[in-house]
Amino acid sequence: MSQIAIKLNKDLVTAARAVADVEHRSVPKQVEYWAKVGQIAVENPDLSYAMIRDIMLGLSQAKNGELEEYRFGQSED
Repeated sequence: MSQIAIKLNKDLVTAARAVADVEHRSVPKQVEYWAKVGQIAVENPDLSYAMIRDIMLGLSQAKNGELEEYRFGQSED
């Protein structure tokens, strides 16, 4: 992955720092996460943030081999 230096608004960096601390991310990774969510939201305007987050989580779980077979018609109750 290539890296470039960019200038960011001080308020954005301050907000990212606060959220990054809670989410256990670095400030650059927090900004990267926000950018990815924003990109997905622009490309898929009908998706809510919660759905975008759940899709990203599912993709990450699949990438890490955390898969379960889905059984149609069975509830988890």
